[in-house]
Amino acid sequence: MSLDNAPVTVHILDKEYRIVCSAQERQGLLESARMLDQRMREVRQHGRVIGSDRIAVMAALNLIYDMMKESDNREQFNHRLKLMQERVNYALKHNNETDAEH
Repeated sequence: MSLDNAPVTVHILDKEYRIVCSAQERQGLLESARMLDQRMREVRQHGRVIGSDRIAVMAALNLIYDMMKESDNREQFNHRLKLMQERVNYALKHNNETDAEH
């Protein structure tokens, strides 16, 4: 184990896990574990899935789906922003050409 790595204990769905990570990764690991625990509890609460393994798979699928939607939304926003920038640049260019003619 590297000197900057240390074990971190996380609790997910009433189970304890010790994971070795660097000091820089610690906060991200704790937040990820908290989010996973929350999602797994939501899946279990809805009662349609039984068993820790299945609950974990459903929670992971839900998290990945949400991440993909967020990524798609970000890409759409960036595309729209690029189109608006092109329109503004086009308008400015033509406005400058019109001003130069007068």
